[in-house]
Amino acid sequence: MTPTLFSYLFVFALALMLALKCWLALRQARSVAEHREHVPPAFANAVDLPAHRKAADYTRVKLAFGLIETIAGALALVAVTLGGGIDVVFDAASDFAHGLWRDVIGAGAIFVLLALIDLPFAAYRSFVIEARFGFNQMTWKVFAFDSVKGALLGMVLGGIVLTAAIWLMTSLGPYWWLWAWVAWMGFNLLLLWLFPTYIAPLFNKFVPMPDGSLKSRIETLLAKTGFKSQGLFVMDGSTRSSHGNAYFSGLGNAKRIVLFDTLISRLDEPEIEAVLAHELGHFKRRHIIKRIAALFALSLLFLWILGRLANAEWFYIGLGVTQMSAGSALTLFALVLPVFTFILHPLTTITSRKHEYEADAFAADITGARPLITALTKLYKDNAATLTPDKWFSAFYDSHPPAPLRIARLRSLAP
Repeated sequence: MTPTLFSYLFVFALALMLALKCWLALRQARSVAEHREHVPPAFANAVDLPAHRKAADYTRVKLAFGLIETIAGALALVAVTLGGGIDVVFDAASDFAHGLWRDVIGAGAIFVLLALIDLPFAAYRSFVIEARFGFNQMTWKVFAFDSVKGALLGMVLGGIVLTAAIWLMTSLGPYWWLWAWVAWMGFNLLLLWLFPTYIAPLFNKFVPMPDGSLKSRIETLLAKTGFKSQGLFVMDGSTRSSHGNAYFSGLGNAKRIVLFDTLISRLDEPEIEAVLAHELGHFKRRHIIKRIAALFALSLLFLWILGRLANAEWFYIGLGVTQMSAGSALTLFALVLPVFTFILHPLTTITSRKHEYEADAFAADITGARPLITALTKLYKDNAATLTPDKWFSAFYDSHPPAPLRIARLRSLAP
């Protein structure tokens, strides 16, 4: 392939991605606007018209802002690739270091720069959009501390990954990508093990669930499903957002079950048990293992592709980079991969939705379908989730089944 042809291919893929995102967003906005004044019959007894209107308005505002953010991200991507930004940054890095460390500094600087560009968007999302609809509970102080802690953590972990990857690319010959894959697997598994105990507490407070009927109910559920964990915890989600959730994380003996305090305040005990049963359904149906296996398989494929591209001059020149190095190859690949793979996104949503239906069925079998139906309906209402999504937008983006389909499936499982 020639550099010019690859440049045209990249521009075409980027334009296609932008056009598809705009088309899907417009379809979604039109769908929620058309149904704004009418609550779907299946939810008429649980969601009032003001809440339904709020969900429609919230959805449309997020869509419009998302398009602005997407366009800004695309412009930044073009600037650092075809615009010569990577060359400029790596040249500047040469003033401080050479070889491995120049590549680490150069690649790291590019990713830090892009993160800084995203920071104002994150602030606007929290303090304007989320605040406008009554969801934001975060102060500027918390936002600043979260940003600093996230940046430091990203620099440490990202620095480790970059240094290891670039060293492997330059030191282990033509099969470096295989060794990099082994190291990547180990790193991810280590993070999964460390996350609940050491990483998550950097950003939120976790307190053991107090004794009482809810804890007894959950412990009975865990015994019934054979799930062993490090403990039951309540997270202070209300310090940042009024959205509610529940999850479990970690590997082996480090697994934790976490309930947001906002979830506990809004749902009754049978509903909380049903939501947790759904999450445990992912564990019992081995969805977590399947997702990790899929991630590792894709990682192997992508690293193999990078191994082919790292020595291809057209890959660098076609993306506006004149200096061939492990660091620039890794940076380019990480930046442009989402552009070329965006069209495949529905494949992941298909698998994810299948898993969600299976987890729902598991919860319905353990706790009954009705508590999960009422819990989900409350969460849809409280989180201003649209009940009338566009089918194409939903098929492309939504990892969970649309509310009408999900509730209908659960009702078919109810006695």
